[in-house]
Amino acid sequence: MAQPIHLTDDTYDEVVLKSDIPVLIDFWATWCGPCRMIAPIVEELAVEYEGKIKVCKLDVDNNQKVAMMYGIRSIPTVVIIKNGEEVDRILGAVPKQHFVERIKNHI
Repeated sequence: MAQPIHLTDDTYDEVVLKSDIPVLIDFWATWCGPCRMIAPIVEELAVEYEGKIKVCKLDVDNNQKVAMMYGIRSIPTVVIIKNGEEVDRILGAVPKQHFVERIKNHI
């Protein structure tokens, strides 16, 4: 069963920029309540879209380089990247259907 990939500043280039499929990154932190609310949704998306989109999580407290690169100011923020470029951004804890609709635009 697919699980979200736990990204770091060091693995970002390999996992995201070299990906041949779109990548969804959930920018989160352990202390963030809304982040914990969407965590099960992110895990479900990893399973449901396996092979169509890479689902990743990036802890902003431990990986500030990538978070700063994307100008993350509030969490949770979910960014969809295609061919190395940001194509969509979802802010806050939203229902699963909102993620599904946005993902479908990019696969």
